[in-house]
Amino acid sequence: RPVIAMARRENIPVRGYISTVFGCPYEGSVAPRQVLSVAQSLLEMGVEELSLGDTIGVATPDQVVDILSLFFSEGISVEHLAVHFHDTRGTALANVLMALQMGISTVDAAAGGLGGCPYAPGAAGNLATEDLLYMLHGMGISTGVDLEKVVKATRFIAPFLGHLPTSKYYQASLASRYGPDDAP
Repeated sequence: RPVIAMARRENIPVRGYISTVFGCPYEGSVAPRQVLSVAQSLLEMGVEELSLGDTIGVATPDQVVDILSLFFSEGISVEHLAVHFHDTRGTALANVLMALQMGISTVDAAAGGLGGCPYAPGAAGNLATEDLLYMLHGMGISTGVDLEKVVKATRFIAPFLGHLPTSKYYQASLASRYGPDDAP
């Protein structure tokens, strides 16, 4: 509370994150009303935007619709919400599509799909920025982000992180630019 109050006094917007919205590595399923209660508490404290995190990558599109519908029915405005998906089970883009259809316009992503959660064994990295941009641009949604520059940035940073990017777009762009023996 004191940090939020200090930020508000300085006109600094505060974004809160709710992790494990769709499933917890320790407790399994998470009750949507429990998530709603946490969200309402954060909003009452002065958080201006909440990012709903699928920290371990177990969400399905129907669950995204259910949680967002619950939030909307309880008076939480779409302007206060963002989403954050991990791609552990390959559903991150489908989940984003559902969130977009429900009015969400802020989506977290990471170049190359890098990242992850050290407390969630087996969880994949974040939704890849390249894959998200490819989908959005293909849908005619302007993002103001140059997809090829993101690919270039991913190619630059990946060797320093010690693992290959998981982005499907990134992998496909490399395959189309290089032969099997000379890909970076």
